[in-house]
Amino acid sequence: MPPSPEASPKMPVLFVGHGSPMNAIEDNVYSRKWRALGQELPKPRAILCISAHWLTRGTGVTAMLHPKTIHDFGGFPKALFDARYPAPGSPSIAQEVQSIVTGAQVSLDQEWGLDHGTWSVLLPMFPKADIPVLQLSIDYPKPGQFHYDLGRELAVLRQRGILIVASGNMVHNLRLAAFDHIDDPGFGFDWAKEMDQKFTSLIASGDHAQLIAWEKLGPAAKLAIPTPDHYYPLLYALGAQQPGDTVQLFNEGTVGGAFTMTSLRLG
Repeated sequence: MPPSPEASPKMPVLFVGHGSPMNAIEDNVYSRKWRALGQELPKPRAILCISAHWLTRGTGVTAMLHPKTIHDFGGFPKALFDARYPAPGSPSIAQEVQSIVTGAQVSLDQEWGLDHGTWSVLLPMFPKADIPVLQLSIDYPKPGQFHYDLGRELAVLRQRGILIVASGNMVHNLRLAAFDHIDDPGFGFDWAKEMDQKFTSLIASGDHAQLIAWEKLGPAAKLAIPTPDHYYPLLYALGAQQPGDTVQLFNEGTVGGAFTMTSLRLG
């Protein structure tokens, strides 16, 4: 039985650059930081994840008691497909999420589960899988402002002990990735480094308007975000930021030249 909202501490918000699903089972700089966060944070009443890998028309929230582990990828070792994250769900918290959102009609989903944008991060972070986990889908045709505004509505969940984890990548261009440099943490294309620095500078200054309208940030932005699926989660996290929140960056750096793992903790 999760603690009541009244007994739960206020939670921060995380945006996590999740990168390869192999981070779920490898011991590397990224997964070690996720493990450290799980030990540092107060235990959440529940976790609400916004993953780049659940794109829908309309907004849904998982509402089943036992969400399945979704292996939504191919070409990886059997050990990764054998991995499971058997965290419970929470129909009651799904209804709570549904009730606080007025800017969109949130449906209660019984089909999806936990995709790798969620469980690859939570497996190292909360390995006991004893905290209820829900996913909120991304209404993909909607513009950036919609996702930011929805994040603002979700912010009240923080006072109710719910950890919001937005999972994507600030810079994510699979087509231009240099997989022969995948293990070289110092390698990054100039446009990827430029946009990672631009995004983190705007986050530090609190200039959310430019981040919402990232398409206007020039040619490098178009290379960094050819499609916004992995970028939209960042807007949910920024929307849920509240006055007085500290901003901490972690896992900064490029992977394969065309991805950045740069992540942030708000509050």
